Amino acid sequence: MGINYGKEPMHKTVNQVAEHMAVAARTAPKTRSRDVIHTAIVDGNELRQLAVEMKNIAEAYNMGFFARDADNVLNASCLLLIGCEITSMDLKPCGMCGFKNCAEKNKHPDVPCVFNSMDVGIAIGSAISIAADFRVDNRVMYTIGQAALNMEYFDDDVKIVCGIPLSATGKNPFFDRKKK
Repeated sequence: MGINYGKEPMHKTVNQVAEHMAVAARTAPKTRSRDVIHTAIVDGNELRQLAVEMKNIAEAYNMGFFARDADNVLNASCLLLIGCEITSMDLKPCGMCGFKNCAEKNKHPDVPCVFNSMDVGIAIGSAISIAADFRVDNRVMYTIGQAALNMEYFDDDVKIVCGIPLSATGKNPFFDRKKK
């Protein structure tokens, strides 16, 4: 058998947890059972490229927290992206998106239906519950999602994305961070 020391067994386990998290996100309840959720696991060199894009955003928009979060991404074993398509759910009555009805909202295709945001939130909650079950450190980050959108990791119909970096170390690297 042998002895496994160091980071390699942890990295493999964390990646397996990411796979379980992706399943939980995909199978989470969705409005009208419409499958609008997309997932992707980012690892290795792609993880570093995503961090570079986050740092580029930090510099371009003078938003230091993107750079801080990029450093967190570099400390992750991998990360899970959870995205959502923007599509009206054709519920009547509604108007929760701010428009009179879905027909009015559909004239603005880049504006999310409120239920799209709820669906991605439920998917994220399902995913991070799996990370918690396995005691894998994580944090939901909008900044990762913005970089993933810039890098076109998903099809054009996916407009809402969040990233969840994952780690199994002695201390959660995604909390107690310095402000930037």
